[in-house]
Amino acid sequence: MTDTHEEYRRNGWWRSATFLDDLRHNVAAFPGKPALISRRVADGRTDVVTYAELDQLTDRIAHGLIRLGVRPGDYVAIQLPNRREMLPLTLACIKVGARIAPQFPIYRHRELDFMIRLTEARVFITVNQLGDLPTAETAMTLASEIPTLEHVVVLGGDGPAGSIGFEEHLLDPEPGDPAELAGRALGPDDPFLILFTSGTTGEPKGALHSQNTLHAAIRGYGDAYGLDDSLVIMTAQTSMHYVGLVMTYLQALMLGGTAVTADLWNPGVYLDLMAEHAVTMYYGTPPFAREISEEQKANPRKIPSLRIFVSGSAPVPPHLVEQVSEILGVRVYALWGMTENGGVTMTRPEDPPERAGESDGTVVAGMEARIVDEENQPVPAGEIGALQVRGAAQCLGYYRRDEIYAKSVTPDGWFDTGDLARDDGYGGVRISGRTKDVIIANMCLKLPVSDIEALLGRHPAVRDIALIGIPDPKLVELVCAVVTPAGEPPTLEDLRTHLEDAGVNSWFWPERLELVEAMPRTLTGKIRKVELRERFGAASS
Repeated sequence: MTDTHEEYRRNGWWRSATFLDDLRHNVAAFPGKPALISRRVADGRTDVVTYAELDQLTDRIAHGLIRLGVRPGDYVAIQLPNRREMLPLTLACIKVGARIAPQFPIYRHRELDFMIRLTEARVFITVNQLGDLPTAETAMTLASEIPTLEHVVVLGGDGPAGSIGFEEHLLDPEPGDPAELAGRALGPDDPFLILFTSGTTGEPKGALHSQNTLHAAIRGYGDAYGLDDSLVIMTAQTSMHYVGLVMTYLQALMLGGTAVTADLWNPGVYLDLMAEHAVTMYYGTPPFAREISEEQKANPRKIPSLRIFVSGSAPVPPHLVEQVSEILGVRVYALWGMTENGGVTMTRPEDPPERAGESDGTVVAGMEARIVDEENQPVPAGEIGALQVRGAAQCLGYYRRDEIYAKSVTPDGWFDTGDLARDDGYGGVRISGRTKDVIIANMCLKLPVSDIEALLGRHPAVRDIALIGIPDPKLVELVCAVVTPAGEPPTLEDLRTHLEDAGVNSWFWPERLELVEAMPRTLTGKIRKVELRERFGAASS
């Protein structure tokens, strides 16, 4: 154990307990309290799982996994919508010593093939269909092609020939022998969860976490907002993602609160659930936040319980902070984080409310952040540089891609996030874009991309905005504004006048405008600028 890890333990960021210990504590303290409330949108069914029931489900699934031959250290691949089974399945894997490998709902054969071969998963748990994707059939095809994949388990109904039913094989009502679980559970420092980054380049990397790296992120988040067992938390993110699984399900479990989810994104359903179940905290990326506020404006609900509204994964524009606050009557907070380390910076209750539209916040306890130049030296205040972080929530590495992870970490442990940032002027950071998305305006100036996008986002004719650099023989790069209009499309001159009125130097104005019906996005809501550059990136004439 390194000195750094000992420091994490001394400061309480890492612990000797696990999420199974949290479950046992909650069962003893409030067995009848809902741990999870899960809506099935298509049939209007709501599953409520108490802590006592969660404990029983966890045990039953654990024995079922052992019957399938799952061994300590094996990976269990999971591709599910937000359903009640996900949390007990996660805990059951910890109980039998298995690691989990969630797969985003939209992943198809190509992505799944790579990830299952990499992890050598022996079991794949899914549903018959996710939207228009025949996920169970795809899983069976993979099982015929990948020797290590032995079982395809289908939740909720008859699966393809050769698959087995979740309810029949993993939810046997007969109690298993407790002795077969003895000594198998994962420890707090053992590799436990692999999450594949969607990123903006399409290159999959499996960030590997222990229960302790996740505990550190949860504690940093909870401490920043003063969360306790009164928490009723909801997110628009899938439980196949860090936010959905860790910051929603596992955070509620660790604090003794309640997680509320739905298996399909529908802003009206989410608002109804907020009102019905007295949700206190909501997380949604800016696109989800906008849709929630627009639905609430069109069809208002009374949600007096909601007191914390967090948005992240992309800089939160000032007009969205105002919109959500005005329509939902709730304070908005901004957060920056990654699959590799959870939420690292966030705005706080002690900050002015408008700070969420100006900053991505200050660093949570247990983590550090710095902004550096190409020589890893701190940049002067206000200048843009590479954002690096380190601390207790940092992942263990990229699974079986040690060489790639090593290139992202300095000798003294600083992880290069790939994001550009500047000091926000308040002791925190403001994300300015991606390292590979830098725009060099007028041959020499590094464009403050997020700041200009935030200003243009206030234009009444702009629904979504992305700035990209287009190769140009004279300027090095030409600044192109890609816009999804809100009604009548703006002209390039409209945008330039808007920036002039805001006092922005003309060197930073866009020279080109492209209109799109919708922005291409990653699974976490970030705009895929690489696709926009490919589409509009021909050298200007």
